[in-house]
Amino acid sequence: MKKWFRYAVVLLIVVLAGALAAQWLSHSGHDFGQVLVRVGGNEYIASLPGALLALLIAALVLWLLWSLLALPFRAWSRHRRKQARARLIEGLDALHGGHWQRAENLLERAADDDEVGTIARVAATRAASARGDEAGVQKHLSALQSRKPAAHAVAAAELALSRDDAAGALQVLSANTVQPLPPRGLALQAQALATQGRAAEAYGLLGAIRQQQALSPADFVALEKRLAAQSVAQSADANQLAERWESLGKSLRAEPAIVAAYAERAAALRWEDAATHTLEQALDARWDESLAALYGRLPIGKLDSRRASAQRWLSMHPNSPALLVTLAQLARLQGQWPQAQDFLHRALAQGAGAEAWEELGHGHAAAGDEVLARRSYANALDVMRGQAATELPGRDLRQRIQDEVVAEERDEHGVPRLRG
Repeated sequence: MKKWFRYAVVLLIVVLAGALAAQWLSHSGHDFGQVLVRVGGNEYIASLPGALLALLIAALVLWLLWSLLALPFRAWSRHRRKQARARLIEGLDALHGGHWQRAENLLERAADDDEVGTIARVAATRAASARGDEAGVQKHLSALQSRKPAAHAVAAAELALSRDDAAGALQVLSANTVQPLPPRGLALQAQALATQGRAAEAYGLLGAIRQQQALSPADFVALEKRLAAQSVAQSADANQLAERWESLGKSLRAEPAIVAAYAERAAALRWEDAATHTLEQALDARWDESLAALYGRLPIGKLDSRRASAQRWLSMHPNSPALLVTLAQLARLQGQWPQAQDFLHRALAQGAGAEAWEELGHGHAAAGDEVLARRSYANALDVMRGQAATELPGRDLRQRIQDEVVAEERDEHGVPRLRG
């Protein structure tokens, strides 16, 4: 009512202003001419200002009549919009609470509204998927596609990825009708590409993902590291490997997971110098147990130089379980099983896990001691399952005391105790 009252006041003011203007013009002494209107044999004569005023008043009256006639329709439209919003809110609340059927019913009824229909249809798709209603999912997706293709692409891609269908996700996200993709679509496209083994293409999307802030800073950094490692690991040849490695930023080339991916791929491509040099450079810059373990595990030669580097690191990291296992692996490959065995027992005393027991099994098996080999392999499996390992037979008292002394030199967190 207040709105219509304002309209009426404005209309009266306009009519009054027009009447005053017409009266002033009629007494101003200027001759503006006359307007003759002939309708059905009748003639109507008025001055030009009066005719303009009458025309203005007629237009305002027609507008007022049209507004009055449209009032019920507008009221009904507002009522439907309020109902749609109420259903949307109630449906989203039901969806959050896991009331799938109720949520889908409410959201489907809200989907007829032009303003909230898109989000209601997306949520209805999720409710149908949670119920396992494939027919309902396809019905909602079809309706969403005709309403808003970009929203349909994001919803369909999310659903496809949840079902491990990366190809289906890429198909809907690559359609011309959904370009340019919204931020969520870019993130899903990168995920689908990485799942299909196309991490380099996914890495190329990171600039747009960062610009559109499609992910939180922490999630973006995690995705960047993962894609960088995968793209390096998926290099087809040495040239592509070098190109992708050099394209990474300095901080990424210092990440242990990415360094490991590069070294393993370089070793697989028989690029032994690149593999060992990269690992050595990374370990000299920042010690990392996983890289120290990988250094001895690489399927390459260069045993003497690798052994020399590992011995140099041992003086700086004498209690590193991974480094001791690496030295044992290198010593065994050089045919020096007694030294390798000593390194392994020192590693186990420092808290080494299943890898040390497995290496011990390999060594005993190569030496022909099947009993100790089987026991070592069994211990490796026990440790992987979180169970305690069984002491090996045949260790004399001196060797056991030596292992215990090495173990006691570290506290329960593996940190060397200070002496004196």
